[in-house]
Amino acid sequence: MTFRLILPVCLLMILSTGALADLPSPQLHRITPLGINAPGEVEITMLGADLEGVDSLLFDHPGLKAAFVKDKVFKITVPADVPAGTYDVRAVGRFGVTNPRLLSITHGLQDVAEVEPNNEAGKAQAIAVNNAINGESDGNNQDLYRLPLKQGQRVIIDCQSARLDTEMDPELVLFSATGQPLQSNRDYYGRDPMLDFLAPADGDYLIEVRDLTYRGGYPYRLIVTNKPHIENVFPRAVQAGQTVELTVLGQNLGAGSQPSPWKVGDLTLDMVKLPVTASSNITPTGAYRFIEHASQHSVLPTAATCTLVGEQISLLNANPQILLVSDTPTTIEAEPNDTREQAQSLTLPAVVSARFDQPRDVDWYTFETDDKGGAYGFDVYCERIAGRADPALTVMDEKGNIAGSLDDFGHRISSFDGHLRDPSGSINLAPKTKYRVMVKEAYGYGGARYQYVLSVRKPQPDFFVASIQTTNNMAGTTIWQGGAEHLDIVVHAKDGFTDSITITAEGLPPGLHAGPLTITNNSRGTLVLWTDDNAAPWTGPVKLFATGKVGETTLRREVRAFCRVYNQVGSRETHEHVFAIREKAPFSLSIEPDRIQIESGKKAEVKLRLVRHWPDFKSALNYQPLNFPGGFQLGNGTINADQTEVTITIDVQAGLKPADYTLVVLGQGQVPFNKDASKPEKPNTLVSIPSRPLTITVTEPPKR
Repeated sequence: MTFRLILPVCLLMILSTGALADLPSPQLHRITPLGINAPGEVEITMLGADLEGVDSLLFDHPGLKAAFVKDKVFKITVPADVPAGTYDVRAVGRFGVTNPRLLSITHGLQDVAEVEPNNEAGKAQAIAVNNAINGESDGNNQDLYRLPLKQGQRVIIDCQSARLDTEMDPELVLFSATGQPLQSNRDYYGRDPMLDFLAPADGDYLIEVRDLTYRGGYPYRLIVTNKPHIENVFPRAVQAGQTVELTVLGQNLGAGSQPSPWKVGDLTLDMVKLPVTASSNITPTGAYRFIEHASQHSVLPTAATCTLVGEQISLLNANPQILLVSDTPTTIEAEPNDTREQAQSLTLPAVVSARFDQPRDVDWYTFETDDKGGAYGFDVYCERIAGRADPALTVMDEKGNIAGSLDDFGHRISSFDGHLRDPSGSINLAPKTKYRVMVKEAYGYGGARYQYVLSVRKPQPDFFVASIQTTNNMAGTTIWQGGAEHLDIVVHAKDGFTDSITITAEGLPPGLHAGPLTITNNSRGTLVLWTDDNAAPWTGPVKLFATGKVGETTLRREVRAFCRVYNQVGSRETHEHVFAIREKAPFSLSIEPDRIQIESGKKAEVKLRLVRHWPDFKSALNYQPLNFPGGFQLGNGTINADQTEVTITIDVQAGLKPADYTLVVLGQGQVPFNKDASKPEKPNTLVSIPSRPLTITVTEPPKR
């Protein structure tokens, strides 16, 4: 509770902190409104930084179109054939491309703009069922809407804000016409609230929307609908290419549905069974395909899907649902399995869809190891599939001796937040021994929302790779001509994968180069993108792939693109890696030669060369190692004003694993710069540009 109270204040302080000076890097902080019903059109207004010269918008769906209206205002047109979902919007201008912001596309609703003043009951704005109201928070005040309902009419009232990349922390309260509070909610979907309401009588009802952080101007999209809404589906794991019958739970599910045994709050969920076939093209590249961006998994946005192989599916034209897609057969939990004696028997590899049926439910499973024993892999998927539980896993033998326990896992690296509440890892087990697996909810919650998927297996080494822009601010990736930019590459190794991973790019335009980057036995790497001096201005998507070997088998995985959601805090997945090329960089750095071979335990000497592209840049340039992998050391240094190169010495640790490693040096210099080239004043601006990469092949010393 204390955390939730202080979080908005801390977040505000972080978001208001200025960044270190650098060349302009366009940032898109906010778009208003947040959504549009298809088919239709709407004017959106942008708020951000370094948006000078923005004249177009870039979408991740070809059907979305934008026309320039005036500075920071565009008219977006959405045809009827653009599917419902969320889409990334990026602004494109003189200084490159921004970070994405989310735009919600709906079908079957009527868009309504909030009309102020609507802060008092007597001035509440009249709305209707199946309206989508585009509003803005009122700081230390509230927005009120008057909704007429018939007795027995069931409506979903859904306030979408945090799920659409805003900092608002909304609360919903529903009142009778006489002002009696009937229902309230917060944090149903991450920070966003939702109400499931059954009208007890004909009449008008008041909906109150307020921001719990008392900040004004944050947009929200309030959906009031009696159309189908899905709470969740079961099972949540399906074998690739196979068809299963899903039990769909939700509200207003229509013909063929019936009351279920489940409730959320006081109302019974509808239930309908529908066949679904899992995609067969996901597991070969370890992908995740989504319709709505993953932003409802937790109160602050996380990279929750970074280790999920699966897809979102659309059912009943309602909100999409997440399925884990497995390359092995799947099964479902068999109740009762609430005690050690009732443990459900598993045949490995096992992928089990399950749920904590009621508060304090504990689920037990049992299996026997093979005649070799050793490491066994375990995963509990919950946050990754938008489940609400905080699961923990314990493995013990028949005598109750604990062999191992697993809890939260995942990397927090720079601006990437992939630390999840899902257990994942390996536990060493004895051969030919029966073990019991206990899965419990850390806080004793249970019910329809508390689903999970359990995976138990002999090791299947694999890896998941993500990319994110390295800055702690919301920004896109723009490479200035003749210069370079870099991405953080984050690796989650699975089941003891230790081989090298090579990152390559496809679909690069002429003049743009990337990597290759080789990551060896590390969770982080630096991918450098650089351009030729005469590279043409360009903006567009690029595909990144990661390749590694398990024995004689080559694995090729998609590198998943992630973006920062707020300055300093939170990250989420995007559909594409998007880059831009713009005007001339002030300088460039290269390491020559760009590939060397050296024995572990020795020192490598290479040249660090500086090219000054701007005549005004005549000062010294400082350099330092940029996220060097373990086993390599380089001291900070300077290329003086009268120098164009220096010799740098890299220490290679004795006993370092023989393999290829990629190293990058970061250069920083004070560069005279003014956005307005016509002004004579050019204050010094600290500019950071990475070098082109150096590949070091480490070999073992000769045996004596």
